Amino acid sequence: MSEISKQKIVPNLWFDTEAEEAANFYVSIFEDGRVLKVSHYGEAGPGEAGSVMTVEWELEGQRFIGINAGPRFKFTEAVSFQIECEDQDEVDYYWEKLTAGGGKPGQCGWLTDKFGLSWQVVPAGFEELVTDPDPERSQRAMEAMLKMGKLDLEALRVAVDGT
Repeated sequence: MSEISKQKIVPNLWFDTEAEEAANFYVSIFEDGRVLKVSHYGEAGPGEAGSVMTVEWELEGQRFIGINAGPRFKFTEAVSFQIECEDQDEVDYYWEKLTAGGGKPGQCGWLTDKFGLSWQVVPAGFEELVTDPDPERSQRAMEAMLKMGKLDLEALRVAVDGT
């Protein structure tokens, strides 16, 4: 069994015609990203013969497949990918890269990239702040988060401490 095929569950993302463009965009952002395989439609279709049918790529060890299957389905925020960042610099990096070229910042650390895919860009330590055993501290963290677009870990810590 190859290293690539060991992942049991692989997100399969439906694109109109942008699967290859999206894969190249994502692998350019993630340091450990790479396109693994591109397949093309044959004469049997349903896409135009020779056009890209699927693209398989990997980001940080997570494999994805994109399929060009027409405009019938669009991404929604019902599904998102969470990036756990080591520090604020990493949060800033992913936020900037994923909103570039037409992406849209959202609320509470969420954003939508230029393909309509939703991401959550979360700093390390965030979960501990909003789930603090002290209900007053966790409430302050939640209130601060709800006012943010991109998460600011230092501002969240200040809110939790009540300063």
